[in-house]
This record gives sequence, structure tokens and C-alpha cells, in this order.
Amino acid sequence: MTVKNAAGASQLLAARLQIPPISYTHASGSWIFGSDGQRYLDASSGIVNVNIGHTHPTVVEALRDQAGICTYASPGSLVASHMEQLASATARAVHRVDDRVMFTPTGTHAVEAAIALARLAQRSRGEVSRHKVLTASLGYHGNSAFVLALSGHRSRRPHEDDSFGIGPAFDPPYPGQHLGCPFPACRVECAQVVRQAILDAGPETVAAVLMEPVNGTTGGGYVPPAGYLRAVRAICDEYGVLVIHDEVLTGLGRTGLPLASHHTTDAQAHIVTLAKGLGAGVVPLAATMIAPELAEAILSSGRWLPLMGTMSATPLQARVGLAVLSVLDELGALDRDQVRGAPVGQLVAEATRDLPVVKDVRGLGYFHGIELAAGTVGDALKITRSNGLLLYPFVGFRRDGSGEGLLVAPPLNATDADLDFLGQELRASLVLLNERVS
Repeated sequence: MTVKNAAGASQLLAARLQIPPISYTHASGSWIFGSDGQRYLDASSGIVNVNIGHTHPTVVEALRDQAGICTYASPGSLVASHMEQLASATARAVHRVDDRVMFTPTGTHAVEAAIALARLAQRSRGEVSRHKVLTASLGYHGNSAFVLALSGHRSRRPHEDDSFGIGPAFDPPYPGQHLGCPFPACRVECAQVVRQAILDAGPETVAAVLMEPVNGTTGGGYVPPAGYLRAVRAICDEYGVLVIHDEVLTGLGRTGLPLASHHTTDAQAHIVTLAKGLGAGVVPLAATMIAPELAEAILSSGRWLPLMGTMSATPLQARVGLAVLSVLDELGALDRDQVRGAPVGQLVAEATRDLPVVKDVRGLGYFHGIELAAGTVGDALKITRSNGLLLYPFVGFRRDGSGEGLLVAPPLNATDADLDFLGQELRASLVLLNERVS
């Protein structure tokens, strides 16, 4: 129900999709139950964050239990025992067992903390002029004015007057995104644009390169060429530049492995951010993880750590985070030796087969983008919803502001029956969409 003021207008300012929201009664597992009695498969896991489905009993139990004990305890005044446990569990979950972990409420906060820590680490090592952070021209790193200015999310970049004089520094290795690419399709050699960006900026001034190991919602799941992440790490090491991987969306099993960077050997970043899959849509919770030697350099220098914020390390967040990680572990989503999500890729491939309205399909694990013909995403959302699917759109990823599609990103614990429904209704929806535009 939408509450309106005396003038008949909603007083809520909130983002809207291309079609109106639905009224609902409750949610359970992979499903949302509408007020009209229809149920909908949450095929995009909310905004790719409800990674273990809705109202998971393990998480609900932890939430209820801790809510009756203590919801808030400032870690500066009270022993943060639950957060200590969560820090260790998070480090183990992504196979960075010795990392130091800073918790914040959102992915935006986590990225800003990562940038602050990178700069502090450089200065603690005597590199006092290193402050620049280089990013790609297609990407998204959060919703503050600062990281939006750094991001390549073209429809959300600040006005030029509001962007602090900063912006993306290099092109990513994706079709239509890497201008001047000398190859028919981007290859590992395309990492040399990162080298050039460092040289153009002045290596002695660059603190870090910040990038998504797999592109998220801005481009619909673009995957870099084999070896690209390893090549970027090698280039950055050559110039003393730190690597930050923004795994806010891709971390904790979304691409089929604990981290998206795990798909490439020897590509480990110095600093990693996590968020969506950690709070799993239950509480605002994010993590910034930093290699232990960098953390020790900062601490031994006597420099102040970045402020985390009032709601950054509560026992309620910790209990929920620990419960979420336990569920992910039971699922096998934290296993680095077994890539999960192949059935999702298969059903997307089958659902999009031989349909001219589908221009491209890309992604990994439980995260796939379906690029559609121009002007069709609104109809696609209506049709899929009428067939019981809730999907999330991505738009504006091309240089000229065009480009549109749908994200398919079901919960990591979606059942075989859930995925069968997704595949069947996605195919039916896209066939109908194709007929309408033919």
C-alpha cells in the first residue's frame, strides 16, 4: 500500500524501476508472495543481495536471539567478541585467513574504507605522495558522491561540476568498452591499458587500482579475458601500486566461487570489499579486508584508522553475518575447489537460444546478464513478472548511453524446482518478447 499526503503524492523518495512495484504479503526461500495471491520467484535475489533466500530459519533464529540480548555495543567501549568471531569467519570464508577485517554498514562505506586504507598503507611505507585511485570506465563502486565520481556508471555519474575533478582512468577489457582494442576480442594483453593509466597519472602518485573482478550491474556480468586479473596484479606490483577488488556483488559465492578473483590464479588483491552476500538482505553489513602486512604497517605507523560509522560493528550484525556464513558454508558456496552454478548458466543459455531479441549473454555462476534489443527492457520486465519472475534491469552501459538487459541471479540455495521454474518461465517470456518485437 502506498501512503499519500493530502495532495495525493507519495512522500517516499525512492528509486523506481521501469514498471510499478507489486504489493506483497511475505517472502520465503526464493519466493515473494503477492497480495493478490500470486507468487513470484525472486530471480535476481533482490538487488543481487538476498543470496540465501528470504527468511532463512538459521538467520531468523540468530536475529531473534540476539535482538533479545543486545543489539548495539560500541566496539570502542565494549569488547566486540561477536565481531571478532565474524572477522575470523569472514577471512576464512574467502580464503584470506590472515587478513585484517574492518566492518561497515554498506558496500559504499566498504569501498571508501578500502581507498582510505590503501592510502594509509602507502604513506605508512614512506610513499607519502601516493593518493590517486585509478578505476575503469565501466563499473560501479558505491553511492557516495566520491565513489560515484570514480565509477564508470554512466547514468549515475555526478555532474562534471560535482565530480571533484576525478573520473575513471582506463577502459575495461569488454566488447565495445575498450576503445582502440587492437584485437577482434579483448585478450590478456588489454591489461596494458592499466600500465598506461599508471604512467599517465605518474606512478609515484598512484596509491591503488580499484576494479570489479567481474563486472556487476552496470554492464550485466561482463567477464574479463583469461589471465587479465593476474596481468593487472603483476603490472601494479611493478609500480608499487596496490590492487583493490570490489567484490561487493561478486563475493561469497555469487560467481560460483568464494571470490570472483578465484577464477584466476595468482590474481589476489591487496584489499577486498564484501557486502551484499554478507548481510544477505537481513542487516546492512559490509567488510573491507586488507593483507596483514599492510595492516601492520598502518598500525605500527601510529596513524588513525578510518572511522567506520555509528552502525558499523554491532553484535546484531555479527550474529546475522555469522549465521549467513554458516549457511553458505553448508551449501558449499565457500569451497574454492568446486565451481557452483552451472545449472543457472545452462538454463540461461537454453532460455535465450535462437532469439533475435537477445543480443548477448554473459556471466558466471549464479550471476548472468541477458542483453536485449534496444527499447525492450520495459516490456521484458512486464512479461517476466506476469509469468512469475522478478528480475532486475541493467541499462545505459554503452558509451552513448544506450544498452539494456535483465540480470538473472537467483539465490545460491535455490532448489532444483526453483531453477526449473526459472528456466521454463524465462524461456516463455523471452519467446513472447521476441514475437512482440519481430
